[in-house]
Amino acid sequence: MASNELAILIAITDHPGVLHELTGVISGHGSNIAYVDITERRDGLATLYFELEEVSETERLVADLSAVPNVKSITTVDPFARVYGKRVIVIGGGAQVGQVAVGAVSEADRHNIRGERISVDTIPLVGESELAAAVRGVARLPRARVLVLAGSIMGGEITRAVEEVRAKGIIVISLNMAGSVPAAADLVVSDPLQAGVMAVMAIADTARFDIALQRGRRY
Repeated sequence: MASNELAILIAITDHPGVLHELTGVISGHGSNIAYVDITERRDGLATLYFELEEVSETERLVADLSAVPNVKSITTVDPFARVYGKRVIVIGGGAQVGQVAVGAVSEADRHNIRGERISVDTIPLVGESELAAAVRGVARLPRARVLVLAGSIMGGEITRAVEEVRAKGIIVISLNMAGSVPAAADLVVSDPLQAGVMAVMAIADTARFDIALQRGRRY
């Protein structure tokens, strides 16, 4: 995170209008909200997580936010990008997902030791509509950079979803399977372990692997 950026957790009394008041204070300081999330909500309390940019006076901003009614406490934390970094998302059949995850986690460990921060998320799913919804959801996940589709047959609405997320900048790697998804993906890999390895290599700054040179290829 640059020196003019800030990540904070704000514990609040869960009350209508609190978020509006907080964003008004942030805007009044000329800061930009890069990311916001409600990380916890129970028993009339909630915790808001903000990642802010263009913060010129950190202490003054925190003091002004603390003065907002219903704010209980404010804690400065490391941003998600520093803790969890870029994300590899693996979706598909259980056995294939597991094997892709083994390859991705092993390769991520190799790069994370060298200073990277790459995390791996998986979800085994079946059904065309369920898979298509999950694929489209990847574009809404923070820090998601590459999607691996692991299954034995995928096509139809899933293919259209793949085209949509690729248009939004998500790299899509597919296992070599039946259906139209492989033709829509950036890269097709037969071995699930290798698919996981290549997914991490595609986004690691410490790897010499250019996905642009591999698009349309099958391994």
